[in-house]
Amino acid sequence: MPYFDAASATPLHPLARQALLAALDEGWADPARLHREGRRARLLLDAARESAAESVGCRPDELVFTPSGTHALHTGVAGVLTGRRRTGRHLLVSAVEHSAVLHAAERHAADGGTVTEAPVDRGGRVVPEKFAGLLRPGGPEPGEATALACLQSANHEVGTVQPVAEVAAACREADVPLLVDAAQSLAWGQVGGDWALLAASAHKWGGPSGVGLLAVRKGVRFSPPGPRDERESGRAPGFENLPAIVAAAASLRAVQAEAAAEAERLRPLVDRIRQAVPERVGDVEVVGDPLRRLPHIVTFSCLYADGEALLHALDEAGFSVSSGSSCTSSTLTPSHVLRAMGVLSEGNIRMSLPRGTTAEEVDAFLRALPEAVRSVRDQLKPQEAASAEPAPTPSEASITVDALGKRCPIPVIELAKVIDRVPVGGVVIVLSDDEAARLDIPAWCEMRGQEFLGAEGTEYRVRRR
Repeated sequence: MPYFDAASATPLHPLARQALLAALDEGWADPARLHREGRRARLLLDAARESAAESVGCRPDELVFTPSGTHALHTGVAGVLTGRRRTGRHLLVSAVEHSAVLHAAERHAADGGTVTEAPVDRGGRVVPEKFAGLLRPGGPEPGEATALACLQSANHEVGTVQPVAEVAAACREADVPLLVDAAQSLAWGQVGGDWALLAASAHKWGGPSGVGLLAVRKGVRFSPPGPRDERESGRAPGFENLPAIVAAAASLRAVQAEAAAEAERLRPLVDRIRQAVPERVGDVEVVGDPLRRLPHIVTFSCLYADGEALLHALDEAGFSVSSGSSCTSSTLTPSHVLRAMGVLSEGNIRMSLPRGTTAEEVDAFLRALPEAVRSVRDQLKPQEAASAEPAPTPSEASITVDALGKRCPIPVIELAKVIDRVPVGGVVIVLSDDEAARLDIPAWCEMRGQEFLGAEGTEYRVRRR
């Protein structure tokens, strides 16, 4: 069964497995102790830190290991906000950051701080000049300045690579530290630019779960949140999971060494998917920057398709993928990433190819996808199903569609059924209280060449062209 969800977690790298087993025998003692077993464990920990620091591009004494990437992000955000509290209480993040950063921002706002979300373009990329324009240099009053800026190196949902170097330069000029979430990109190489903090997670690059890393450059004012601990510079309290740390460092070094060759092999497979899906399925929007992206991620959204049902259909066909669609059992709101980009959210599928993915596996997916989408669309009676009904002669300048209480993708399906029943220049008013409609109705209009007139409350107006 092909596994296409490497952006969530990847299988354990063979070298990680070897290192883990060896460290279980050699690294079980407390590395803080001075006896022989403790010294042996300390040597393993120091070697892992040096290896990871080299992979990240920082000094060993700037890097600590944490229980997860989320822990690293929370610690990084809270540590700088606390350390620079007198400078300012303003936090700047991009609108497409990982939820871990956004949750930290919510906490900061609840504690009386201010948060600004930098917008992104339709490809999911921040504009460096606009991001820089949102930074607040120190003012005459204490506490007005931006204490921290956050920008992921590459987006976890659509694969878009961010202009970290340009943003880091702007942050440096404004004397604002930049925290980079490198969880998705670190396996493909070091993050360039003059960043101040960097966080990542081992299970994204073939290391064991339960290991993250946080690098804090020398000179950054940083105060670890919570009670201090003598371990990991006080930034990750508790006994280190040394075998997992050793495995994480070994696998990161290995995947970076393989990255160039693997990227060259995977990128054509992703290009094939990006081209073939719209041709074979139709009514599909491929999202994310087409050029400035990670080599293994491709994301697309399908009109008239329920996202959760589509995931199940593909799973039954033998393919493991993920979704940022609003139509899932866990949430009835669109992915914040797709919402920020302003792209179609319904029927969303993210494919992230693990190392070793073959062309045969991709071809098998492309053969199975059209039937999976067709079966899901048939269940919802999309636009094509309405063609059997006699279309009445247009007699009114507007039609109102009541889709209140109906969830994605029903409001768009109902809109598609009636758009031809108004004359050119006529208006269809869609009533919908589904949050996804704010993305999907404008996206449908753009894909179908119709004019979106705007929304007010639960009322969406579309003019037929």
